[in-house]
Amino acid sequence: MSPTPAELADLDATAQAALVRSGDVSAAELVEAAIERIERVNPQLNAVIHRLYEKARAEAVDPRLPDGPFRGVPFLVKDIVCHTAGDPCHGGMRLLRDLQWRESTDTYLAERFRRAGFVFVGKTNTPELAFSPTTEPLAYGPSRNPWNIDLSTSGSSGGAAAAVASRMVAVAHGNDMGGSIRTPASACGLVGLKPTRARTTLGPDFGEFWWQTTHEHVLTRTVRDTAGVLDVTAGPAPGDPYSAAPPLRPFAQEVGADPGSLRIGIFTDRPGGRGLPHPDCRAAAEEAGRMLESLGHRIEHGGPAVLSRTDDGSASVVFTVSIARELERWSERTGKDIVAATVEPTTWMAAELGRGASATMYVEAVEKLHSYARELAAWWESGFDILLTPTLAEPPWPLGLLGPAGGDPMDVILRWTHYSPYGIPFNISGQPAISLPLCTNARGLPIGIQLVARYGREDVLLRLSAQLEEAFPWEDRRPPVCA
Repeated sequence: MSPTPAELADLDATAQAALVRSGDVSAAELVEAAIERIERVNPQLNAVIHRLYEKARAEAVDPRLPDGPFRGVPFLVKDIVCHTAGDPCHGGMRLLRDLQWRESTDTYLAERFRRAGFVFVGKTNTPELAFSPTTEPLAYGPSRNPWNIDLSTSGSSGGAAAAVASRMVAVAHGNDMGGSIRTPASACGLVGLKPTRARTTLGPDFGEFWWQTTHEHVLTRTVRDTAGVLDVTAGPAPGDPYSAAPPLRPFAQEVGADPGSLRIGIFTDRPGGRGLPHPDCRAAAEEAGRMLESLGHRIEHGGPAVLSRTDDGSASVVFTVSIARELERWSERTGKDIVAATVEPTTWMAAELGRGASATMYVEAVEKLHSYARELAAWWESGFDILLTPTLAEPPWPLGLLGPAGGDPMDVILRWTHYSPYGIPFNISGQPAISLPLCTNARGLPIGIQLVARYGREDVLLRLSAQLEEAFPWEDRRPPVCA
């Protein structure tokens, strides 16, 4: 018996693909149901900004649709970095929106999503150049959190998070330069894995993007979807400057595997010596520790000492230089001068700071970040398997507080680092980290917790995450705005 539309909305991508393989549902039916959900729910959330419906309908009935593990499953692509052939690509910029900019090719990652059988039904909202922990671009307006539409989805994969949490689709692409998969997963109650650096490719456009901090993956509602998608996207591509060592077996096989008894440290101070997080976030991490202890893991309070060190500004140098280069690159590609009025105030201020950094300052910052990463990663070599932290330092916050109209640009950026400090250390070190929706606060808002493993050890994260998901399930939690 075929599932009802409501039942389809609740299925994860793995289950949807199984229905297509069994013949109980067609790819076209899945796509049409997703389009209906997007049209019904998106006006409240502003998650999907580019509709690709006609292309999706044609692909769903095309016999050449690849027979991959996710054949026929509707999919959303974040509107930055991973561009798709013939489709809009605006990166949250008013300039590109007004030019109606389109890319003519797929990135290698987009090709891999297609080979897996995913059908692209649209593209999701992102802050300008993905340079914000909240998704409120002036170009397209804010994405709204389905748990409370007056609150932020976090960012920069906020549109993707709102779409998956509200059941528009089961899975959506995201990327993570400083927490941008994990923090929207926390704010919207999802699973968000940042894989190991170079687990997936940034080609053919880039070998690295924003130095070594950019990681690509997806946001999902289940650990098995997160693992299954990593199996179809992982691996090097021609010309990649380096790649992560291949896994010993498929990531999907880690789901349900016994993680053993792990030694887990809990770190709940704000990184960078910035004090304590919000009590709700600290309480969530402590509660997660008790959950893990109940499953037989060894819990110890404390973490890498380097996380408590005062920020020396090295990451700021790398990010601001990268933003300055982004504006130059888009000026070159479009043939348009980009001036202060063209972009958001925080973007322009960052670019101005980046232009003021010398080449030797940049190299010095990179050297310091490499040193930081080595000191951070050494903690795992001391005998720990996992570090547990909050994902965000604050529960989901009101729209406008961290957005481009939030006041003096420097004050806004300082608020960014106050609210979202837990992600970037592991973009710097390249270690895999995952946010899980284990907890809620008294207001019923999701509060994510972050688990971090050694470089290359997504297998450990996936085993432990699946164990937590089975023991303390979250999939049936539905936000108030939901298909």
